[in-house]
Amino acid sequence: MSRNDAVADRLAEMADRLEAMDVEYKPRAYRRAAENVRDYPDPIEVLAAEGEAAVGEIDGVGDAIAAKVVEYVETGEIAELVELREDLPVEMAALTSVEGVGPKTVGTLYEALGIRTLDDLEAAAEDGEIQSVKGFGAKTEQNILDGIPFAREAHDRQLLGDARPYGEEIRDYLRAQDAVERCDLAGSIRRWKATIGDVDVLVGSTDPDPVVAAFTEWEGVESVIESGETKASVRAGDVRVDLRVVVPEEFGAALQYFTGSRDHNVAVRNRAIEREMKVNEYGVFDVAGVEDDDQRAGERLAGAEEAEVYGALDLPLIPPELREGRGEIDAAAAGDLPDLLDEDDVRGDLHLHTEWSDGNNTIAEMIAGAEQRGYDYLAITDHATGPGMVGGVGLDDETLLEQVDAVREAAEDTDLTVFAGVEANVDSDGSLSVGEQALDALDLVVASPHADLDGDGTDRLVAAAEHPAVDVIGHPTGRYLNRRPGLTVDFSRLAAVAAETDTALEVNSNPARLDMDGQAVRAAVEAGAPVAINTDAHTPERYDLIRYGVHTARRGWAEPADVLNTWDAASVREFVE
Repeated sequence: MSRNDAVADRLAEMADRLEAMDVEYKPRAYRRAAENVRDYPDPIEVLAAEGEAAVGEIDGVGDAIAAKVVEYVETGEIAELVELREDLPVEMAALTSVEGVGPKTVGTLYEALGIRTLDDLEAAAEDGEIQSVKGFGAKTEQNILDGIPFAREAHDRQLLGDARPYGEEIRDYLRAQDAVERCDLAGSIRRWKATIGDVDVLVGSTDPDPVVAAFTEWEGVESVIESGETKASVRAGDVRVDLRVVVPEEFGAALQYFTGSRDHNVAVRNRAIEREMKVNEYGVFDVAGVEDDDQRAGERLAGAEEAEVYGALDLPLIPPELREGRGEIDAAAAGDLPDLLDEDDVRGDLHLHTEWSDGNNTIAEMIAGAEQRGYDYLAITDHATGPGMVGGVGLDDETLLEQVDAVREAAEDTDLTVFAGVEANVDSDGSLSVGEQALDALDLVVASPHADLDGDGTDRLVAAAEHPAVDVIGHPTGRYLNRRPGLTVDFSRLAAVAAETDTALEVNSNPARLDMDGQAVRAAVEAGAPVAINTDAHTPERYDLIRYGVHTARRGWAEPADVLNTWDAASVREFVE
């Protein structure tokens, strides 16, 4: 985890604990500061070394928060946060991972019932104690009880967006060690799954001792779980990292094996058996006539390079994102693997927010950020008013029309194509929260669900896709990973309608969403429905999240032509018109 993320996590925790204790104003300030520190492009420790005034240059970071940032960088803790934890000794992250349980609920239940943990919460709900607390009823209590299993599972897994940067940081650190010849990430993090259990790091080296030592001594390590001759496990924050060191001639086989998935590896092994071979973490071996059970018995055919492992089985290298046991072996054997898109294929972002709603920056600043990325176009899609819009951030029709003029004016100062858009709310009946006059004035409409996110949402989203003004269905399930599961959606049916109506289905690249997921993307691709990969950015720095959406789309077998915002600006304009 980068130091920026570590600081941001603690500022966000302070916001939650202050809110739980009914402190006014401060929680919002801490959350804004947390977001801006997380997005700050340079290492926070560099600013902290220059002092509080330098840290205070970050937007939203005042003197008091800047002092806490410097305090954490210098000492590894924030004294006020330690006091808040003592005053409210609850497992805040675990409890708030239960849908419907926010910081204020945590504070209330702690004061009333002494609830500190998920186990306490579950026991209180089962005993009917929660409904005895003022403001809570039997239905709320049952909803909490129903949400606990999901929260338990979520609490054991990390968001890809939290774990991946940390994994890349420690990978790059190990690659710089003299004893390391090869190093890569493995496991589900290499397959870009939305959530991961731990970070797997594989090293190829003939001298494992200094590798293990460097790994356990890395500055991000908070505790060493175990350490052996060729393996070690450490904990950094909430993330467990497992290291395995292998000899270089077995690195490719080990990388294939430990990347998984289990279903993919079973299919690979079965293909090897059919050819009188065996595949394991040590290599590919010809075992015709070999009776020895030793893992390395037989003639070694491949092992040093991952491509050679697949090549020995008459297969091309299969991209990690596809290795889920969903037909990729047969497709590879038939020469039918997709030519997956890359991040460089994306030419614009069609879902982002400005200070007109809940974004942090002006229209001009968001345009400048897109220019810096080399994009050809972008769409300003601030929230419309409607259900799910907390704090009055949504724009009514009159204000939307004013913003259209502002977008047109800002577009005159750039060579980019700038679409005037909106993120409209899809109500529970499938209707939109924007009037026809405003819809007619807009270039692009993203329609997203933000409220009533339980049950089957297929009919609701189909109705939105059939609306003539809708161009993109945004984050279709409305899920927040590790917080709420969102709507159940029949994506085969929705994709069929989207293909008929020329409506794109979004992969929201925010790591807290990654909605649609890979299987839904594949349903869209197979139906011929366009996919849009957007960041939902609230700051220019958040354009960088596009990589998570791209790799999620790759998990759905998406090629560049399948993705709306890989098209040129003229083609996108024709699509939305």
